[in-house]
Amino acid sequence: MQFLPLAPRPVGTGVGDPPPARRHPPGAPSPTRRALTDQPRPRPPAAPTVTFAVLAVSESPVEAPPPNVRPPAPSAPRGTLRVVVFVVGAASLGTEIAAARLLAPYFGASTIIWANTIATVLVALSVGYACGGRLADRRGDLAGLAGIVMSAAVLMAIVPFAADPFLRLAAQALGSTSAGGFLGSLAAVLVLVAVPVVLLGAVAPYANRLGLGSVANAGTVTGGLYAISTAGSLVGTFLAALLLIPLIGTHRTFLVFAAALALVAAPFLRSRFVWLVPAVLAGALAIPPAAGSANVPGAKVVFAEETPYQYARVLQFANGERWLQLNEGIAIHSLYRPGSFLTGGYWDDPLVLPGASARGEPRRMAILGDAAGTVARAYGHYLPSTRVDAVELDGALTRIGQRLFGLRGSNLHLYTADARPWLAGRRARYDTIFLDAYRQPYIPFYLVTREFFQLVRDHLRPGGALVINIGHIPGSDALEKTVTATLRTVFPWVLRDVVSDSNTLAMASVQPLRPARMPAAAPRGLGSLARSVQTRIWPPLRGGTVFTDDRAPVEWLTDLSIVHYAQSGR
Repeated sequence: MQFLPLAPRPVGTGVGDPPPARRHPPGAPSPTRRALTDQPRPRPPAAPTVTFAVLAVSESPVEAPPPNVRPPAPSAPRGTLRVVVFVVGAASLGTEIAAARLLAPYFGASTIIWANTIATVLVALSVGYACGGRLADRRGDLAGLAGIVMSAAVLMAIVPFAADPFLRLAAQALGSTSAGGFLGSLAAVLVLVAVPVVLLGAVAPYANRLGLGSVANAGTVTGGLYAISTAGSLVGTFLAALLLIPLIGTHRTFLVFAAALALVAAPFLRSRFVWLVPAVLAGALAIPPAAGSANVPGAKVVFAEETPYQYARVLQFANGERWLQLNEGIAIHSLYRPGSFLTGGYWDDPLVLPGASARGEPRRMAILGDAAGTVARAYGHYLPSTRVDAVELDGALTRIGQRLFGLRGSNLHLYTADARPWLAGRRARYDTIFLDAYRQPYIPFYLVTREFFQLVRDHLRPGGALVINIGHIPGSDALEKTVTATLRTVFPWVLRDVVSDSNTLAMASVQPLRPARMPAAAPRGLGSLARSVQTRIWPPLRGGTVFTDDRAPVEWLTDLSIVHYAQSGR
């Protein structure tokens, strides 16, 4: 408000001014004098009086609506919008879970891959939010929203099929250690996933615009829609991770979410032909995912399955030999030779390495990471009196071992569990513990930390030994140095068995390890194997960083080894 001065008024003319004073002499005054005294007596000029008026400045008056008039209705029924945002929320997070699963067989499931996947989804959603708000201001109708959702459905259904060539390229690049092809394939797949997510992100502000009838209830409408969308995201996360991917696989999970999006969008588009989209997507669920070729000369795929944890396949050669390969297929996780229990690989050495320990031939052994049971099967043949507790996280691999790899034994006990929690919950103590757990190309970080090795030590009998398979990039010893350095913080005695340029077995104990005892302690028929292994045993490598549960960058260490190997051109 402002204070404005008014012009001065003459004195005595204002309302309420006192009348002018008159002089009365004691005697009868003369007429002249009386006439003079009848006139107002002049007063000395006074200072002008300034008064102020208060001017109130306010906004334009807002008239309250009449009591019988309702506020404007929203542009779309709120019940319809709630259904749409719920399904879109479920598809957004379900797509993120499925995308990480789509990448895992070729790029791994490390924190690095998860970080890239989450970042891609968040960036795509952010772009979608911005674009959706602008689109809603230009065309705020339900048909426009339905068009966005339908487009997202079609693009989402394309993702698993369009990603296949890039994923095959990634597998070839990893096999040939081409860092550029590997990273380029990863970027291409992430971009494919990002495109439909951008459209899904545009739905939230668009639906919010349609749901607002007036600014008076903007907070209630916006909060309600975001709450329903978040609830949908929660449902989509658990639906993808706990039901769809384990039951129908990754490719069909994309199709299920795409079909759901198309189904909620079709009723609000003006063409009858749009109903073909959800029908086609539902029919596409009957198409089996493309089967991978063996890519190994002389081998054919005799079994393939997408388990809850990974993609597993079994290759068979003309002589009946079988390989178990997981995910990208650049490593052999179990090997079976008809009529033989030896493989010629690192699986044979755990049969004779315990002879170097003070316990000698084990009476009780634990295998952490049994896969299809190559080592467990050999123990059942050469050491039938030894109790073997074989632990495998993926129960599907155990079933594959029983069906195709001859996994059986009179003293064999099979467990489906994660190795570390399983061991922590056991009271039993072992003469030998063999660790061979991998999600190619990474060993789980929590199985190579000081705390885990202390747990293993607590479950070993006096003089017992731990044997670890350290798979690494050919010519790289960074991971072996780190694992060895961590082992030495718990076990004073550590030796290394150099099996090949990509496999080393580390052996650790609290009592002295003597390789010279191995031939005499070897099971019957394995003396020559013990003597051969004895020649490959060397002192431990020096250097490396000690891993703890708090800090164990296994993925980073392995990724750097891959990059260095690729740059070397070998």
